[in-house]
Amino acid sequence: MSSPLQPLLHRHSVPTAQLGEPAPDEATLRALLEAAIRVPDHGKLVPFRLILLRGTDKLRFGERLAALAEARDPALPDSKREKERRRYTYAPLVIVVVARLDLGSKVPEIEQKLSAGCVAYNLLLGAGQLGLGAQWLTGWAAYDDEVAAMLGLSRHEHVVGFVHLGTPQLDVPDRDRPALDDLLSTWQS
Repeated sequence: MSSPLQPLLHRHSVPTAQLGEPAPDEATLRALLEAAIRVPDHGKLVPFRLILLRGTDKLRFGERLAALAEARDPALPDSKREKERRRYTYAPLVIVVVARLDLGSKVPEIEQKLSAGCVAYNLLLGAGQLGLGAQWLTGWAAYDDEVAAMLGLSRHEHVVGFVHLGTPQLDVPDRDRPALDDLLSTWQS
């Protein structure tokens, strides 16, 4: 008998280079996105939104990021230059998870960002349950003002991550995980 915790115990990221077609169809994608936005949300602020990157627009976005990286660092090693060029060519769909902060709210910024982070994590969990693969990445682009402008983000919005989504092209072995006993303690007065 399988454990109800199976989805959590077997969750792992699929590296973007191992993600390919097909992407989820529209009905499956919509169901995944609707499930992903069911997250803890102190104050019902809905401090997140999603941007889909796909098709030729996704490729153009990746080309613009690569050009930006090269312009900023003309001495970029060839291996990093190639990595930047190929970053958005693998997964057929990339979902940009954006934290949309209400700076006038009594809800602390960290809680709003964590809520958006839960959306990204739900995308990973949901993708796995649907037989898809996903990887949540940030990198320099998630923290860059020019990239934020390219995505049309406002001053109070920040990229939480780029969730690359597709069909795993290879079986991905699990990585070593931390031992619970190394992380667990009990507070006592």
